Amino acid sequence: MKIVVIDYGSGNVQSVQFSLQRLGYNALISSDQNEIQSADRVIFPGVGHAHTAINNLKKNNLVELIKQLNQPVLGICLGMQLMCNQTEEGNVKGLGIFDTCVKKFQDLKVPQIGWNRLSSSSAKYHNNYVYMIHSYYAEICEQTKASCTYGINYSAVLQKNNFTAFQFHPEKSSQFGAKLINEFIIQK
Repeated sequence: MKIVVIDYGSGNVQSVQFSLQRLGYNALISSDQNEIQSADRVIFPGVGHAHTAINNLKKNNLVELIKQLNQPVLGICLGMQLMCNQTEEGNVKGLGIFDTCVKKFQDLKVPQIGWNRLSSSSAKYHNNYVYMIHSYYAEICEQTKASCTYGINYSAVLQKNNFTAFQFHPEKSSQFGAKLINEFIIQK
């Protein structure tokens, strides 16, 4: 199985790669379009500022490529936010995969750092704790599969067709996060 972690200069690629290695998987870290297109699984991580990240994606001609991928794709943190319609962080237009907008937490200490509990109608996610570090959040939408609360209720898991995205860091979310990564890799 070929797993590619997209490297566009704004991702937590080493952390994701180490978590995959702990699960027994090897991953290629790449920004090469052919490598990404030929992957069986694609992971789109992200940390940092949305404006810089989207510019890096554009420089590498990855915006349209990511939107057109047919294999399972996993967005993580900023990767998830960039998959939304737009973000207030730098007033950036996103990839538009998920039909929601990303807003900044208001009147709360940011970033939200630490463990938060998922709420979902799906037993797969409900009541599990995940590790968060973010100042922006995706609003609840039709594609929300799990949410968290930090002052307001926001999307913690988004899913549409072959695209799944986590606001949290599964690679830092203990056994539950490892389980989610493994399920993403072995899904049919």
